[in-house]
Amino acid sequence: MKRVTTLKRPRKFAKAQDRDNPAWSEEMLGPPIVRAARGRQKAPTKVSTTLRLDADVLAFFRAKGAGYQTRINDALRATIEKDLTKRSTRPAKTQAR
Repeated sequence: MKRVTTLKRPRKFAKAQDRDNPAWSEEMLGPPIVRAARGRQKAPTKVSTTLRLDADVLAFFRAKGAGYQTRINDALRATIEKDLTKRSTRPAKTQAR
């Protein structure tokens, strides 16, 4: 798992030290805060792509809140399954010789 550290060292300034604003020491900073990042998918199942949609279609899915991309994906999947179901129920065409 990839780890991200939020601790940053202070920038170095000219040799003249400001008494009212001393350089930070390790004691002042305290221990670093380490956060785990999400990382890459183990088995990528999604593909990043660009898709052009009508503004009203996108507004409809976005209006329902977060997860609009998942809802669009579900709607497209339902259309595919409906089409595949239609095809499997049709009688097979026989070829004329």
